[in-house]
Amino acid sequence: SLHLSVAALTVLTAVFLQILSNLANDYGDARHGLDNELRVGPKRAVQSGLVTQQHMLRGVLVAVALSVASGLALLITAFGLERLPLVLGFILLGGAAIWAAVAYTATDQPYGYAGLGDLAVFVFFGHVAVLGSYFLQTLSLSLDLLLPASASGLLSVAVLNVNNVRDLESDRASGKYSVPVRLGAKRARVYHSVLLSLSGLCALCYVLLNYRSAWQFLFVLALPLLAVNGLKLWRGRTAADIDPLLKQMSVSTLVFTLLFSLGQVLA
Repeated sequence: SLHLSVAALTVLTAVFLQILSNLANDYGDARHGLDNELRVGPKRAVQSGLVTQQHMLRGVLVAVALSVASGLALLITAFGLERLPLVLGFILLGGAAIWAAVAYTATDQPYGYAGLGDLAVFVFFGHVAVLGSYFLQTLSLSLDLLLPASASGLLSVAVLNVNNVRDLESDRASGKYSVPVRLGAKRARVYHSVLLSLSGLCALCYVLLNYRSAWQFLFVLALPLLAVNGLKLWRGRTAADIDPLLKQMSVSTLVFTLLFSLGQVLA
Protein backbone atom coordinates (compact mmCIF):
# COMPACT_ATOMS: atom_id res chain seq x y z
CA SER A 1 0.00 0.00 0.00
CA LEU A 2 1.37 3.41 -0.95
CA HIS A 3 -0.36 6.78 -0.82
CA LEU A 4 2.16 9.27 -2.16
CA SER A 5 0.65 12.35 -0.52
CA VAL A 6 0.67 10.62 2.88
CA ALA A 7 4.25 9.42 2.31
CA ALA A 8 5.43 12.90 1.34
CA LEU A 9 3.83 14.52 4.39
CA THR A 10 5.21 11.76 6.62
CA VAL A 11 8.74 12.52 5.40
CA LEU A 12 8.19 16.28 5.74
CA THR A 13 6.93 15.92 9.31
CA ALA A 14 9.85 13.67 10.22
CA VAL A 15 12.29 16.22 8.76
CA PHE A 16 10.74 19.05 10.78
CA LEU A 17 10.90 16.93 13.95
CA GLN A 18 14.57 16.16 13.26
CA ILE A 19 15.31 19.87 12.71
CA LEU A 20 13.49 20.62 15.96
CA SER A 21 15.59 18.01 17.76
CA ASN A 22 18.85 19.45 16.40
CA LEU A 23 17.97 23.06 17.25
CA ALA A 24 16.72 22.14 20.73
CA ASN A 25 19.89 20.11 21.34
CA ASP A 26 22.08 23.04 20.28
CA TYR A 27 20.12 25.38 22.57
CA GLY A 28 19.98 22.95 25.50
CA ASP A 29 23.64 21.97 25.50
CA ALA A 30 24.71 25.62 25.30
CA ARG A 31 22.32 26.52 28.10
CA HIS A 32 23.65 23.77 30.36
CA GLY A 33 27.30 24.42 29.50
CA LEU A 34 28.06 21.16 27.69
CA ASP A 35 29.27 22.88 24.52
CA ASN A 36 32.67 23.89 25.86
CA GLU A 37 36.32 23.64 24.86
CA LEU A 38 36.39 19.90 25.71
CA ARG A 39 33.85 18.98 23.05
CA VAL A 40 35.09 17.43 19.79
CA GLY A 41 33.13 17.63 16.55
CA PRO A 42 31.45 20.30 14.42
CA LYS A 43 30.99 23.63 16.14
CA ARG A 44 27.47 24.34 17.36
CA ALA A 45 25.71 27.55 16.30
CA VAL A 46 25.29 28.96 19.82
CA GLN A 47 28.68 27.68 20.99
CA SER A 48 30.48 29.42 18.11
CA GLY A 49 28.61 32.68 18.62
CA LEU A 50 26.84 32.60 15.26
CA VAL A 51 23.45 32.57 17.01
CA THR A 52 22.43 33.81 20.44
CA GLN A 53 20.54 31.54 22.84
CA GLN A 54 17.49 33.78 22.46
CA HIS A 55 17.51 33.49 18.68
CA MET A 56 18.03 29.74 18.87
CA LEU A 57 15.03 29.46 21.18
CA ARG A 58 12.99 31.32 18.57
CA GLY A 59 14.21 28.81 16.00
CA VAL A 60 13.05 25.98 18.26
CA LEU A 61 9.57 27.54 18.48
CA VAL A 62 9.41 27.95 14.70
CA ALA A 63 10.39 24.28 14.27
CA VAL A 64 7.64 23.30 16.73
CA ALA A 65 5.10 25.28 14.71
CA LEU A 66 6.23 23.72 11.43
CA SER A 67 6.10 20.22 12.95
CA VAL A 68 2.57 20.82 14.23
CA ALA A 69 1.35 22.24 10.91
CA SER A 70 2.89 19.45 8.86
CA GLY A 71 1.65 16.81 11.31
CA LEU A 72 -1.93 18.08 11.22
CA ALA A 73 -1.88 18.17 7.41
CA LEU A 74 -0.58 14.60 7.44
CA LEU A 75 -3.34 13.37 9.75
CA ILE A 76 -6.12 15.04 7.80
CA THR A 77 -4.73 13.64 4.54
CA ALA A 78 -4.34 10.13 5.96
CA PHE A 79 -7.50 9.82 8.03
CA GLY A 80 -9.88 12.63 7.12
CA LEU A 81 -12.08 14.21 9.75
CA GLU A 82 -14.41 11.21 9.83
CA ARG A 83 -11.80 9.16 11.74
CA LEU A 84 -11.55 11.67 14.59
CA PRO A 85 -10.39 9.14 17.27
CA LEU A 86 -7.40 8.20 15.10
CA VAL A 87 -6.60 11.87 14.48
CA LEU A 88 -6.73 12.62 18.20
CA GLY A 89 -4.60 9.59 19.02
CA PHE A 90 -1.91 10.63 16.57
CA ILE A 91 -2.05 14.22 17.84
CA LEU A 92 -1.11 12.87 21.27
CA LEU A 93 1.66 10.80 19.67
CA GLY A 94 2.94 13.86 17.80
CA GLY A 95 2.85 15.89 21.00
CA ALA A 96 4.94 13.21 22.69
CA ALA A 97 7.45 13.33 19.81
CA ILE A 98 7.75 17.12 20.12
CA TRP A 99 8.19 16.84 23.89
CA ALA A 100 10.88 14.17 23.44
CA ALA A 101 12.78 16.32 20.93
CA VAL A 102 12.77 19.37 23.23
CA ALA A 103 13.12 17.72 26.66
CA TYR A 104 16.21 15.73 25.63
CA THR A 105 18.46 18.68 26.51
CA ALA A 106 16.44 21.90 26.51
CA THR A 107 14.55 21.71 29.83
CA ASP A 108 15.61 22.34 33.42
CA GLN A 109 15.95 18.56 33.97
CA PRO A 110 16.86 17.10 30.56
CA TYR A 111 16.33 13.35 30.39
CA GLY A 112 19.27 12.99 28.00
CA TYR A 113 21.61 13.99 30.82
CA ALA A 114 20.25 11.16 32.95
CA GLY A 115 21.10 8.48 30.36
CA LEU A 116 17.53 8.03 29.06
CA GLY A 117 18.24 9.31 25.56
CA ASP A 118 18.88 5.79 24.22
CA LEU A 119 15.42 4.64 25.28
CA ALA A 120 13.73 7.68 23.73
CA VAL A 121 15.63 7.24 20.45
CA PHE A 122 14.72 3.53 20.33
CA VAL A 123 11.04 4.29 20.85
CA PHE A 124 10.65 7.33 18.59
CA PHE A 125 13.13 6.54 15.79
CA GLY A 126 12.14 2.89 15.86
CA HIS A 127 8.66 1.90 16.96
CA VAL A 128 6.88 5.24 16.57
CA ALA A 129 8.52 6.05 13.22
CA VAL A 130 8.13 2.64 11.57
CA LEU A 131 4.82 1.49 13.05
CA GLY A 132 3.32 4.97 12.79
CA SER A 133 4.32 5.34 9.12
CA TYR A 134 3.01 1.86 8.34
CA PHE A 135 -0.33 2.52 10.04
CA LEU A 136 -0.77 5.83 8.22
CA GLN A 137 -0.51 3.93 4.93
CA THR A 138 -2.50 0.78 5.74
CA LEU A 139 -4.65 1.47 8.84
CA SER A 140 -3.42 -1.88 10.16
CA LEU A 141 -0.60 -3.33 12.29
CA SER A 142 0.78 -6.78 13.10
CA LEU A 143 3.14 -8.03 15.78
CA ASP A 144 5.89 -9.04 13.35
CA LEU A 145 6.33 -5.36 12.39
CA LEU A 146 7.99 -4.87 15.77
CA LEU A 147 11.05 -6.57 14.24
CA PRO A 148 11.89 -4.00 11.52
CA ALA A 149 10.76 -1.23 13.88
CA SER A 150 13.24 -2.51 16.47
CA ALA A 151 15.99 -2.82 13.85
CA SER A 152 15.52 0.84 12.93
CA GLY A 153 15.45 1.87 16.58
CA LEU A 154 18.57 -0.12 17.46
CA LEU A 155 20.56 1.42 14.62
CA SER A 156 19.40 4.89 15.63
CA VAL A 157 20.56 4.20 19.19
CA ALA A 158 23.89 3.07 17.72
CA VAL A 159 24.24 6.48 16.04
CA LEU A 160 23.63 8.17 19.40
CA ASN A 161 26.04 5.78 21.10
CA VAL A 162 28.90 6.70 18.75
CA ASN A 163 28.21 10.35 19.54
CA ASN A 164 28.21 9.66 23.28
CA VAL A 165 31.35 7.48 23.20
CA ARG A 166 33.10 10.32 21.37
CA ASP A 167 31.93 12.80 24.02
CA LEU A 168 32.42 10.47 26.98
CA GLU A 169 35.14 12.46 28.73
CA SER A 170 33.58 15.88 28.13
CA ASP A 171 30.15 14.60 29.18
CA ARG A 172 31.58 13.10 32.37
CA ALA A 173 33.35 16.36 33.20
CA SER A 174 30.14 18.33 32.57
CA GLY A 175 27.89 16.05 34.62
CA LYS A 176 26.01 14.44 31.72
CA TYR A 177 25.45 10.79 32.61
CA SER A 178 24.94 9.26 29.17
CA VAL A 179 24.93 5.47 28.79
CA PRO A 180 28.67 5.37 27.88
CA VAL A 181 29.48 7.50 30.95
CA ARG A 182 27.54 5.04 33.10
CA LEU A 183 28.97 1.92 31.43
CA GLY A 184 32.55 3.05 30.90
CA ALA A 185 34.51 3.07 27.64
CA LYS A 186 34.97 -0.69 27.20
CA ARG A 187 31.43 -1.75 28.05
CA ALA A 188 30.03 1.07 25.89
CA ARG A 189 31.82 -0.55 22.95
CA VAL A 190 30.35 -3.96 23.87
CA TYR A 191 26.95 -2.26 24.03
CA HIS A 192 27.53 -0.87 20.54
CA SER A 193 28.32 -4.32 19.16
CA VAL A 194 25.13 -5.68 20.73
CA LEU A 195 23.06 -2.90 19.14
CA LEU A 196 24.48 -3.61 15.68
CA SER A 197 24.09 -7.38 16.01
CA LEU A 198 20.52 -7.23 17.28
CA SER A 199 19.47 -4.88 14.48
CA GLY A 200 20.65 -7.34 11.84
CA LEU A 201 19.04 -10.22 13.71
CA CYS A 202 15.67 -8.42 13.89
CA ALA A 203 15.72 -7.75 10.15
CA LEU A 204 16.68 -11.35 9.41
CA CYS A 205 13.90 -12.76 11.60
CA TYR A 206 11.33 -10.54 9.89
CA VAL A 207 12.42 -11.70 6.44
CA LEU A 208 12.35 -15.36 7.47
CA LEU A 209 8.85 -14.95 8.92
CA ASN A 210 7.60 -13.15 5.77
CA TYR A 211 9.76 -14.70 3.05
CA ARG A 212 8.62 -14.13 -0.53
CA SER A 213 11.82 -13.84 -2.55
CA ALA A 214 15.60 -13.50 -2.22
CA TRP A 215 15.29 -9.73 -2.80
CA GLN A 216 14.31 -9.42 0.85
CA PHE A 217 17.89 -10.21 1.85
CA LEU A 218 19.21 -7.04 0.17
CA PHE A 219 19.83 -5.51 3.61
CA VAL A 220 22.64 -8.05 4.12
CA LEU A 221 24.76 -5.91 1.78
CA ALA A 222 24.79 -3.21 4.48
CA LEU A 223 26.03 -5.51 7.25
CA PRO A 224 29.74 -5.07 6.37
CA LEU A 225 29.28 -1.30 6.87
CA LEU A 226 27.93 -1.95 10.36
CA ALA A 227 30.77 -4.37 11.10
CA VAL A 228 33.37 -1.81 10.01
CA ASN A 229 31.82 0.79 12.27
CA GLY A 230 31.83 -1.56 15.24
CA LEU A 231 35.47 -2.57 14.67
CA LYS A 232 36.66 1.02 14.25
CA LEU A 233 34.87 2.05 17.43
CA TRP A 234 36.74 -0.70 19.29
CA ARG A 235 40.05 0.59 17.92
CA GLY A 236 39.32 4.31 18.38
CA ARG A 237 40.92 5.65 21.53
CA THR A 238 40.48 9.41 21.25
CA ALA A 239 37.50 11.62 20.50
CA ALA A 240 39.21 12.68 17.26
CA ASP A 241 39.50 9.00 16.23
CA ILE A 242 35.82 8.39 16.88
CA ASP A 243 34.36 11.59 15.42
CA PRO A 244 34.36 10.39 11.74
CA LEU A 245 32.52 7.23 12.80
CA LEU A 246 29.40 9.26 13.63
CA LYS A 247 28.81 10.18 9.99
CA GLN A 248 29.74 6.65 8.88
CA MET A 249 27.22 5.13 11.31
CA SER A 250 24.49 7.53 10.15
CA VAL A 251 25.12 6.72 6.47
CA SER A 252 25.28 2.99 7.23
CA THR A 253 21.90 3.22 8.98
CA LEU A 254 20.42 4.98 5.95
CA VAL A 255 21.85 2.36 3.56
CA PHE A 256 20.57 -0.49 5.75
CA THR A 257 17.02 0.88 5.91
CA LEU A 258 16.89 1.75 2.20
CA LEU A 259 18.08 -1.73 1.20
CA PHE A 260 15.66 -3.39 3.61
CA SER A 261 12.76 -1.32 2.28
CA LEU A 262 13.74 -1.89 -1.36
CA GLY A 263 13.90 -5.63 -0.70
CA GLN A 264 10.34 -5.60 0.61
CA VAL A 265 9.12 -3.67 -2.43
CA LEU A 266 10.89 -5.87 -4.99
CA ALA A 267 9.66 -9.05 -3.31
